[in-house]
Formats: sequence, structure tokens, C-alpha cells
Amino acid sequence: MPFWITRKSRKQSVITYGPVEIAHKGYRFLITMKPTHAGMMEYLHEMRIHNVQTVVKLCEENYDTKTLTNNGVAVLDMSFPDGKPPPDSVIEEWFKVLTTSRGTNTNACVAVHCVSGLGRAAVLVAIALIELGLKYEDAVEIIREKRRGAINSRQLEFLKKYKRRHRLENDKSKSCIIC
Repeated sequence: MPFWITRKSRKQSVITYGPVEIAHKGYRFLITMKPTHAGMMEYLHEMRIHNVQTVVKLCEENYDTKTLTNNGVAVLDMSFPDGKPPPDSVIEEWFKVLTTSRGTNTNACVAVHCVSGLGRAAVLVAIALIELGLKYEDAVEIIREKRRGAINSRQLEFLKKYKRRHRLENDKSKSCIIC
């Protein structure tokens, strides 16, 4: 079963989301949910489609990363508590990942996931979009157009107060594309 299909259990429906690519000013982000063991080959296929060379893991839950790493996709663990905004150390590491990935391949896409791809992953992409010049409201709107329910009220308040520090300056492209 693909990792993005709605599954039903006896007690409730579980809605999962497919990967969502967001691009802005030459940076590409792929927001996904946590891959499953059964869906790892499909997850790898999706990473190849989007030219992902780095996956940023934000959840504490473990999974076997060998399939990804054996196929040239680095997996970086930057987990932090669910439902909360990221600590400064995670934000700093996130920007190192983004600038490093752009330095090696201008068409690279960085995948980022938490458990469902609605909270932690969406917040880090929103922070990057703010650093690239968007207002926080616009960054959140772009993400929520593709991932309904993304970013909880605590994370939204964090983004509202977040101050841009010009960490991702890029003059090559001024366009915004929502894939």
C-alpha cells in the first residue's frame, strides 16, 4: 500500500498525506510523512522523482534508513518534541542542511518529515520560506493549501514572532512556485 493512501481501521479512519513539493527562490522542499517499512521502496521512488539527496527526520520514531542511505539519500535526525516549535539548535542545523544542499546541486530538493508531515516538518519549511522573504501568513497559507491542518496554534504563534535573519539570501531567482 502506498504510504500516502487513506487507511481505515476498525475504530477510525486514518488520513495520511502524500508528499508535497514547495519551491521558492530556487529552494525546493518536499514535506512528507514518516516512511513505513512496507512503503520504503515507494518512498525511495518518490525521493528520486523529486531529486532528494537529503531527508531530514524530525520525529523520535525510528525506521530502517538503509534503503535510503544505500541509494545515496542521506538521512539526518533533528528530532524535537511533537506539537512544539523547533529549538534554535534545530533551526541552525536546518539552515546548514539547506545551504549545503544548494551548494552541491542547485536543483536539489530537501525532504523533511515528522510523523504526519503536518507540524514539525511544515514549521521548518515555513521558517525557510520566511527567511526567503515571505510574510509568515503567506508561508503558512502556501503550506496549508497543500497540507490541510498543517501547523498548530502554538507553532503558528511561534512563526508570527519569528524574525527573519536573512540566512538564505539568494538573488538568482525571484519567483515562487508551488508544485
